[in-house]
Amino acid sequence: MSRRHPIIAVTGSSGAGTTTTGRVFGRMFASEGIEAAMVRGDSFHRYTREQMARLAAKGLFGERNHFALAANHIDRLEALFYDYGHTGNGRYRQYVHDEDRELLALGHKPGTFTPWESLPADTDLLFYEGLHGGVVSDTCNIAQYVDLLIGVVPIVNLEWIQKIHRDTHQRGYSQDAVVQTIINRMDDYVRDIVPQFSHTHINFQRIPLVDTSNPFVARDVPSEDESMVVIHFREAADVDFSWLLQAIPQSSLSRHDTLVIPGPKLALAMELIIRPMVQNLISGKTFA
Repeated sequence: MSRRHPIIAVTGSSGAGTTTTGRVFGRMFASEGIEAAMVRGDSFHRYTREQMARLAAKGLFGERNHFALAANHIDRLEALFYDYGHTGNGRYRQYVHDEDRELLALGHKPGTFTPWESLPADTDLLFYEGLHGGVVSDTCNIAQYVDLLIGVVPIVNLEWIQKIHRDTHQRGYSQDAVVQTIINRMDDYVRDIVPQFSHTHINFQRIPLVDTSNPFVARDVPSEDESMVVIHFREAADVDFSWLLQAIPQSSLSRHDTLVIPGPKLALAMELIIRPMVQNLISGKTFA
């Protein structure tokens, strides 16, 4: 952890909502005049899209599963966090998505990576969103370098519904293929993803208020109005719950360290909870 070069990480599985949370942070940084180095977790995947397809054709699901630490350059991610915390710089790259017009215009092929390069100079903080921002294993400890670690983790049935809906409607996969992907990576989800949420400073967990008993037949993703959000704080003593209960309509405490809010109030809650934390990280920096 570094007061001079702070790191914020949002961690969660594919389809959990980390990208949406990243947009909230992006707007927050813009309004605060914060220059952030933005890094996405998929840029540290080990395989290109074509390589993944070849592995899948051979039935090597364990090796191709992005949840698995072995399928990612975890050593490079840890090095980035270490280097940024100590120097304000580090090495990263970008994964080229189908919708990345700027990268495509430069001649990069979808499903590949840009070359490794240095982060932009003179940034105020590093912001990461992806799968492995809070990993602690026998060989690495990424969480130790993160000043503010946020978990985004819907209950698992809702997470599956969101992934099935996104991958079938936006990415063109069949439902059978998406369900098979969920099955193939379950062991790695339990082993490499879930433990991270014990290292986070705050977890945001969306709970649907409609029946999601069988996520594989759900036609729609439950809306914000059909959800509640459970917000758990690791250090409850630092949180002014009385003020949050007044500021967020229809909110309540389920435990001494857990705030429950209506789904549509998530953006408001993030503003009220996270913005002061970001401001403190920036104001607490020392430039000597």
